[in-house]
Formats: sequence, C-alpha cells, structure tokens
Amino acid sequence: MFTGLIREIGTVVDDRNHILTIRSSLRPEVGDSIAVNGVCLTVTEVLPNGFRVEAADETRRIVPPQKLRGRVHLEPAMRMGDRFEGHIVQGHIDTVGTVRRIQRGENATEYTISVDPAQIAYIIPKGSVAIDGVSLTINEVGDDWFRLTIIPHTIANTLFRDYRVGSKVNIETDLFARYVDHILRHRQERKRGLSWEEVDGMSMSF
Repeated sequence: MFTGLIREIGTVVDDRNHILTIRSSLRPEVGDSIAVNGVCLTVTEVLPNGFRVEAADETRRIVPPQKLRGRVHLEPAMRMGDRFEGHIVQGHIDTVGTVRRIQRGENATEYTISVDPAQIAYIIPKGSVAIDGVSLTINEVGDDWFRLTIIPHTIANTLFRDYRVGSKVNIETDLFARYVDHILRHRQERKRGLSWEEVDGMSMSF
C-alpha cells in the first residue's frame, strides 16, 4: 500500500526482457514493492546506484510504454508505523488519461484530464485520485474529464512541471468507490438470477 506522496524522481535507464533498471538513491531490499509512476512493482535486484523491477504482461497491457521510460515518480510501500499523509493507493492502474487543458493561475495550476467515461463513476468531486502515483484532490468532474488544482510545491517536486496538453498519465481511481460499485453490481446480478433455493425461501415466506 502507498500514500501517493512521491519520495523521489528516478530514471529508467534500461528496459530489457520485462526488467526495468532504475537509477535512484532509494535503498530497497529484494522483494520490496515500489510504485513507479503509480504502478506497484517488485524489486528483483538491488544495484549500487539503484535497483531493478519487473513489469508483467498485464502491466504493459494497461500502461503506455512511455510511462515506464525516462524520469519516473518513485514511492516505496508503506511500513508499519509510517505516517499516513496522502490517501490509500494500491499501485493498481485503472486507466490512462490525457491532459486536455492546463491553465495557470496566480498561486495554482489547473489540469483538466480526459478519461474513459466508464471510469467517471469512481472519480468523485472533492475525492482523491492518484495521477502517476501522486495523491491529488479532484475539484470538478464532467462526463469524460475531471479537473485538478495543483499548488506550486507539488508542481516543483513532481513531473507535473513537464506535462503538456496531450501528455498521457496513469490513473488509479478511488479504492472505496470501486469496492462499493463492485458489491452493488454483484447484488444486482444475484437479484436477476436467483437460485432455486432462494426462490423456495422467498415462496415460503409468504
């Protein structure tokens, strides 16, 4: 589990046979989980100037290749007793969005991000979302977009300062919204297709 607070910007220096070599000052151990641009990956080897992680086929199917290249956000998994500062982030990417609009203000910058309309149910006004692993608050939600207001400190210390209109971003939606939706969907499916035992039980209750 992660919090969405970026600890370092590392650099992917090699990608071979599904193994990413990342230059970083972090000192993980083999088997540790590290979020790379919001993607939870397992450390397979520790190097003098970084570490290696493995990106499985499922990860590469969802995440665009450019999100696992060059400079990347890094966050080690939480340890027992760590402060909880952002929001609950699993490191499971739900979809990829596109920066639609960037509007700079006096003390903040607004980013509007296009997203698959099927994901909008899990993107809640004033709720939380992880963008490339960064925990952020959602200000406004449309049919296929949402708007974020980002303070200068966050921009200066993350890759948001490099994003442009058209940039792709990894998105992890709200964990609790997904859980609630999954439970409700399955309850509705059960109502549409009751077992004979359930039908008998209902009949006997009248």
